[in-house]
Amino acid sequence: MADEDVARLAARGDAETARLSDFLVRDTPVAYAFIAPAFFLLLFLVAYPFVLSLWFSLSDARVGETGNFIGLDNFARLLRSGIFLQTLQNSIVFTAAALTLKTVLGMALALLLFRLVRFKRLIRGAILLPFIVPTALSTLVWWWMFEPLYSVVNWTLKNLHLVNHDIPWLPDPYLAMFTVVLVNTWRGLPFFAITLLAGLVAIPRELYEAAESDGAGPVGRFWHVTVPLLKPVLAVVFLFSAIFTLADFNIVYVLTKGGPMNMTHLFATYSFALGLQSGQIGQGAAVSLFLFPILLAVVFVQLRLVRKSTDL
Repeated sequence: MADEDVARLAARGDAETARLSDFLVRDTPVAYAFIAPAFFLLLFLVAYPFVLSLWFSLSDARVGETGNFIGLDNFARLLRSGIFLQTLQNSIVFTAAALTLKTVLGMALALLLFRLVRFKRLIRGAILLPFIVPTALSTLVWWWMFEPLYSVVNWTLKNLHLVNHDIPWLPDPYLAMFTVVLVNTWRGLPFFAITLLAGLVAIPRELYEAAESDGAGPVGRFWHVTVPLLKPVLAVVFLFSAIFTLADFNIVYVLTKGGPMNMTHLFATYSFALGLQSGQIGQGAAVSLFLFPILLAVVFVQLRLVRKSTDL
């Protein structure tokens, strides 16, 4: 290439760089104007409430009183509270059980939806209904189904001659926990199923054909093709579901309000009971912020798993 051609290309590159730089400088105010609404929403709806709750957790504030700074006394008091320790145990059991059920049933439902041939669009749309209906409204229906006096579930079981007495679904502590886990699973199952279905559709068919030609049966294709390729999708779904499940409020509050005997209290419901119903704003904020490092740990672990699965 001649020296003149090299110089001409260099000059053209400098001109394009200068034009791009001028474009970026000229449109910077426009870019700031577009992101300003989102910035102010995050500032006033996320950052400000978080800082305010942090101050409340470090004070003895009550309803109608600003309170004084007391440091970490609220957190120390929580760790000595039997109700809070029971709430911590409830949250772990509730989250672990609900996530396990949603993962297993969500995978099974996604595989079933993937195999459907007729009316698949209609059925896939119907699967989303539990996720679309407002949580409080759908939970009220579940409360009516399990309500001790007029339980539809008990009436059905007795007419099928499966039981001969009413089952105390909500008054019994262990059955109440089973009920809230069941409703949370029903609520979150469509999210798992539809997201995993999208991952299944994206898997190339050639991989299944190659595995089948190597002698792999349905179970072998599932474990050696489907599961490894769905790991990144499953990790993201698991992450979001873990956050939403651990911070659940509507389902537990509508069904049991944390009872009986505090056996279904979660962080959100106990924080509400302390902060708003009892007027102890500082204690309620401390319960909410106690959840924050747990959620950070969950997010950190899940993101590391997602990064490892995508690097493989």
